[in-house]
Amino acid sequence: MAALGIMVALLVWMATLLLISIWTHIYSNRRLPPGPFPLPFVGNIFQLEIKNIPKSFTRLAERFGPVFTLYLGSRRFVVLHGYKAVKEVLLDYRNEFSGRGETPAFQVHQDKGIIFNNGPTWQDTRRFSLTTLRDFGMGKQGNEQRIQSEAQLLLGALRKTHGQPFDPTFVIGFAPYNVISDILFHKRADYNDKTALRMLSLFNENF
Repeated sequence: MAALGIMVALLVWMATLLLISIWTHIYSNRRLPPGPFPLPFVGNIFQLEIKNIPKSFTRLAERFGPVFTLYLGSRRFVVLHGYKAVKEVLLDYRNEFSGRGETPAFQVHQDKGIIFNNGPTWQDTRRFSLTTLRDFGMGKQGNEQRIQSEAQLLLGALRKTHGQPFDPTFVIGFAPYNVISDILFHKRADYNDKTALRMLSLFNENF
């Protein structure tokens, strides 16, 4: 009898938790886009093909529309599927969606710099950075020529490998490095330059 009582109490406790979970989900999602109902703790993970996420999103978009809510574990995501939905958000609501998702790596660096920053400070810093870069010619025709010239040099460096296996990290990394260096300092580095290789190595290690 004691074991039966414990089993009944356990079932009642689990049923109560399930009802609380369902009620919390319904209450917290009343203003969110529709989406598949999540399971406790795992969310909608079983409704996704891990090896083909785009296919899963397409299937869900056909059922719930181009904007739907999805849970991965306990984390909630609003998915925008399709060109029209993404275009509308990025153009018509760009200020509301100019922030970044909550990521532990970003929270550690909050209000510091540009790369990992988030929130109003990041938006102000980004705006200032873009304005400054425009003064250096970002978006102008001269930069297009810089990129095209560097692309030819990158192709030359790739041809020197003669089709043999190689580590592309620094070879490909040199292209944006040289474009930025040319914009800021009117100077580029050779693909074997030791100082530039060390800077790229330190950047990759730090990142």
